[in-house]
Amino acid sequence: MPAASVQSVCATLLAVAAFAAPAVAMDTPVDLELVLAVDVSGSMDIEEQQVQRAGYIEAITHPEVLSAIRTGPYGRIAIAFVEWGGSGYQVTTIPWRTIEDDASAREFAAALAEAPIARIRGTSISGALRYSSGLFDGNGYEGFRRVIDISGDGPNNMGVPVVPVRDEVLQMGIVINGLPVMLRPSGGYLGINNLDVYYEDCVVGGPGSFVVSVNDPAQFPETIRRKLVLEIAGLPATVHKTQLAQRAPRIDCLIGEGLRQRWDLYER
Repeated sequence: MPAASVQSVCATLLAVAAFAAPAVAMDTPVDLELVLAVDVSGSMDIEEQQVQRAGYIEAITHPEVLSAIRTGPYGRIAIAFVEWGGSGYQVTTIPWRTIEDDASAREFAAALAEAPIARIRGTSISGALRYSSGLFDGNGYEGFRRVIDISGDGPNNMGVPVVPVRDEVLQMGIVINGLPVMLRPSGGYLGINNLDVYYEDCVVGGPGSFVVSVNDPAQFPETIRRKLVLEIAGLPATVHKTQLAQRAPRIDCLIGEGLRQRWDLYER
């Protein structure tokens, strides 16, 4: 066969193959894929939950947060907002969205402001971590870093223990940061006084992971804003910086399960 004919046949086959092959969408490159996993269990009253929600709405549109986003190589991040409570009770309130400028930040904040606040019984940090970790694959983004930012006002007291799930998540290359909500001295009848220590030793982990606690409702906006800036910029935290398996836990990581068991026996 003449060379020209061979070239013609090859070109035709390539064209047919290109037409037949499905188009492969490329994941959008971002500096950070971030899941905000927010506790909406019954131990937080509706006023506290409203203040917490307002804190996230205010923080995501703050100039400091937007400035941190712009400092990244791509100048954009991806965020999903999850609300969680007991085992098996998690909801993606805001699916993955790109935040890259004031307009996209305000769109995210507006969607969050319009969404109803879930009210879910129980506290399953392990369930929230497992659910949140499953949101990364196939989300349409490819980030330099993957982070779950989990808040809560009590220890894990439902579902599987938190430590093995935490370790599973870290094996996926996902960093876990914590925001313990310590608005009451005891955190309720299933709460503990040193929730920040519990989060440090039993919940968070990964390179540069950290814990920043909230002790007063008025602190929510500033604390959330500061935490987002640290996460987005990938800066080391100056408060309770911790890494997985550097030391033995200073607290019983099954303390919440023990409290739940005693409470269930008391109710019978």
